Amino acid sequence: MLNARYIPLLCVFLCMPIGLALSSEYKLWGGVILAISLLGSVVGVHDITQKRRAVLKNYPVVARFRYLFERFRPEIRQYLLESDHDEVPYSREQRTLVYRRAKDIEGLRPFGTLKNLQQIGHEWMNHSISPTQIDDGQFRIKVGGSNCSLPYDCSVLNISGMSYGALSPNAIEALNRGAKQGRFAHTTGEGAISKSHQLHGGDLIWQIGSGYFGCRDSAGNFDPQQFKTTAAFDQVKMIELKLSQGAKPGHGGILLAAKVTQSIAETRGVPMGEDCISPAKHSEFDTPIELLEFVGKLRELSGGKPVGIKLCVGHPWEFFAIAKAMQDTGILPDFITVDGSEGGTGAAPVEFADHMGAPLREGLMLVHNSLVGLNIRDEIKIIVSGKLISAFDIARVFALGADACNMARGFMFALGCLQAQACHTGHCPTGVATQDPGRYRALDVEHKYKRVANFHRNTLEALKESVAASGLIHPTQFTPHHLMIRVTSRQVRSAASQYHWLEPGELLSEGTKHPAFAKFWAKSCSSTFSILDQQKTSNVVRFQSNG
Repeated sequence: MLNARYIPLLCVFLCMPIGLALSSEYKLWGGVILAISLLGSVVGVHDITQKRRAVLKNYPVVARFRYLFERFRPEIRQYLLESDHDEVPYSREQRTLVYRRAKDIEGLRPFGTLKNLQQIGHEWMNHSISPTQIDDGQFRIKVGGSNCSLPYDCSVLNISGMSYGALSPNAIEALNRGAKQGRFAHTTGEGAISKSHQLHGGDLIWQIGSGYFGCRDSAGNFDPQQFKTTAAFDQVKMIELKLSQGAKPGHGGILLAAKVTQSIAETRGVPMGEDCISPAKHSEFDTPIELLEFVGKLRELSGGKPVGIKLCVGHPWEFFAIAKAMQDTGILPDFITVDGSEGGTGAAPVEFADHMGAPLREGLMLVHNSLVGLNIRDEIKIIVSGKLISAFDIARVFALGADACNMARGFMFALGCLQAQACHTGHCPTGVATQDPGRYRALDVEHKYKRVANFHRNTLEALKESVAASGLIHPTQFTPHHLMIRVTSRQVRSAASQYHWLEPGELLSEGTKHPAFAKFWAKSCSSTFSILDQQKTSNVVRFQSNG
């Protein structure tokens, strides 16, 4: 007896004589049926005889639809099934906000909010009965401490690090030209400074990773002279030493030899035909003190430009060790970029993207409290990154201690990114994240740079309105008291009471009630990243709630 699983294949076989019979009188339809049945028969025979996929062998022809639907599932979900608030990772509402601001389209909403304001976790900013009048919404801050001779007047919103190699040359060029137009900074990513970065002269934050691309010798070690030469470029305004990134902290990276183009090889200072490797750790330092000495060395070689570090917070005692090294050496970074684990990347292992590193909120508060507790907060600016899109996202991180923020995927959306999530394939449909000339030529720099500048300008305009409504004149005036959080269906708290905050100089005296500091501060040391108590220590710390 014929198994029902093979009935579709039998039907395909039977269609061949039917198509052949019809073709004599109805050539078009008969030919179509015959062609489809012949193709289906070939596919069916292949499915039965192949050995790789059991489902195809058991369900010839029909199982092909399973793979077809699986292939287009993300697109079907995104365009047909996704609600405005589903975040995968950015919701349609968030993407639309960027698209409208980038296109300079009015972003007003009719009929009221679409959010459930009673939902636990909902957040808002308290407004003032007496709002202020702000004439200039181009909010800026000065980055550069007492050891910095060339401080930088920095916008509070800048482009986060995305390397040439991860992004196409046209995307890099459009981002930098937009930054030039809007008077904000463009972080290079660890892939060095390419020709596309330099064409339009937009301000650069030169990011240096563990591969030392753009300032390395033939063995891959840091080359002081190369660094000094590049750091002297007028376009380079700050230097960012990358320790880790939120999407894959402690992982490192590799650009396969097949993807290393001649242009990438020249930009990074690596040979053609070899894998381009970013190690998981730096070779120039092994201890917190050596890290800060390297920061001081970079600042001296750069001629006194601001030098900072970028990290995703991991073990609390490791950052405490860095903070103690600042205290012991007197060498302070001019800024610290805190990258949340919700940050993006071209490709990361699932376990790292989902479960490694501290989210932005927890990381930011740990760094902010450390600097406040040592009375050095005013010397060091905190820049944050990690899934920020709207003016409220910016206001929220300012309330929690940030001085400025970086966006990566927000500016990618401004370039036309569709969130196809094909960044690692080289087949980006919009030419943003690919090195295929046939694809990135479709990204018109002359058109897209204006959208980059528009998104920046309109986002700061929205931030200006929020600042004014709160009765302030600059976003750095936001405090934890301004941010309100619904913690239960019946209870609301400000961030000031919901989270633990250190008093200025609290760590300089004995004892603190902050749980993370009480547990790990005494066990950290400026001479090592290791915890002093060698016994297995649980790192389950309540960063957030007072209980």
